[in-house]
Amino acid sequence: MASISVDWYGHIVQLTFMRQLMPERELITSVHAFCFHEEQLLMVNLNDRGWDFPGGHIEKGETAEACLEREVLEEAYVRGPSRLLGAIEVNHDANPLWNESSPYPKVGYQLMYRMNITEFLPFAGEHESTERLLIRPEEVADYYTDWHEVYEAVMEEAKRHADRTCTTETYGN
Repeated sequence: MASISVDWYGHIVQLTFMRQLMPERELITSVHAFCFHEEQLLMVNLNDRGWDFPGGHIEKGETAEACLEREVLEEAYVRGPSRLLGAIEVNHDANPLWNESSPYPKVGYQLMYRMNITEFLPFAGEHESTERLLIRPEEVADYYTDWHEVYEAVMEEAKRHADRTCTTETYGN
């Protein structure tokens, strides 16, 4: 289990990757995907964050899987089956700036998926991304500026599932 303390704009947050975890729906704050085509990783250039993985917040009444499908389509213009890898626990216990009026739980979760891209749609850049790019996975830190050992653990889990069928369902060995 990989864990790191990070500073998000003055917010001290403990991030921990937990394999095979599906938390209660009300604790899930967002979903994200490491999208692969053959052996290459897809990155999207987001307007406000730079190079990142497709993903985002779950809308009211939306399942995690539907959110993932929507966000990947909106940001990367790709489709494919996905597989839940686990969740990154986002723990604000040591965050001096966290307060009870936060829209996020004090301990929340970001679901992490692996998607196998089966369809590339024309890139239109209509939402929050300006471009998409396929890279070798070992180049990810050259693009994603906040790369750390928790994301590395997610990447290793995604690679571990390279030969397994993605089903767009919850985790199963």
